Amino acid sequence: MKTSRILLLFVTLTALLGPLACTQQTALSTPQPGSNIEPKPEKTYGDLIIGYAQLGAESEWRAANTISIKETAEKLGVELRFTDAQQKQDNQIEAVRKLIIQKVDIIGISPIVETGWEDVFQQAKDAGIPIILVDRRADVSEDMYVSYLGSDFLEEGRKAARIMAELTGGKATIVELFGTIGSAPANDRYTGFREVLRDYPGMVIIDSISGDFTRARGKEVMAAFLQKYGTDITAVYAYNDDMALGAIQAIEEYGLRPGVDIKIVSVDAARGAFEAMIAGKLNATVECNPLLGPQFFELALKVVNGESIPKWVPSIESIFFPEDAIEILPTRKY
Repeated sequence: MKTSRILLLFVTLTALLGPLACTQQTALSTPQPGSNIEPKPEKTYGDLIIGYAQLGAESEWRAANTISIKETAEKLGVELRFTDAQQKQDNQIEAVRKLIIQKVDIIGISPIVETGWEDVFQQAKDAGIPIILVDRRADVSEDMYVSYLGSDFLEEGRKAARIMAELTGGKATIVELFGTIGSAPANDRYTGFREVLRDYPGMVIIDSISGDFTRARGKEVMAAFLQKYGTDITAVYAYNDDMALGAIQAIEEYGLRPGVDIKIVSVDAARGAFEAMIAGKLNATVECNPLLGPQFFELALKVVNGESIPKWVPSIESIFFPEDAIEILPTRKY
């Protein structure tokens, strides 16, 4: 009987004191303020391995964008694993898959088109590799990428339309050199331009064909427009400078004066556009800044170190006219 009472007392004390003992043990094992346990050190640029899936080298703008990424990586000491998809989405998807296998810290990508990215982006997410969209958006849910760094393409289209309205007095017969079909800048520059044109019934788009953002294709499409519509064309809206420069060649070969007989507005503000404005052959260009390397790597470092960043980081851009070109061209980096 005495033994039973002792056992009962022991069990009761264990039940009462057990949680206290566990609490004390937990408190002792948890780092306290002022303890000697050091926090995990933040990574520096030299610690980073960054993958970048570029879409290609279709234009003067893209070449400047690639140079900015590569030169900034070298300057900061970042290990950059760079790929060029040569204007093919399949190549770009495969490049992202290889970067996932290589276990890079972050993947930057300029998607060639907006759609078709769900599977490979999900693979990156499952592998714990964040994605930053650069220059172009992708039509995926926002949880599949950490940020978009780039322009407001809708506003670029709106700016181009407002400039065109000023140049033509609100009356124009317009042909349009569309960008790569399905790409974010092409889609949004199309929509933004038309939003403004609703207020100008005298401005009519009579034809729109893709010039694929290249100078050669821009010239080819413009030549076809001239064969079809001739002098009825009074204005050209080109979705980038390279296509505009191709169109200028076609207009001159047709025997008309670009910038005079046919008003031309384009997007990018690359060096070639400034040269064309100085020559009086281009009336205006809406800036789309390609020098995104410094911003991209700054965002990448913040993400790796667990800092929050905006879902969209817009680039700062302007509009340029012929009167600006002579002064700005000598210092233009792209």
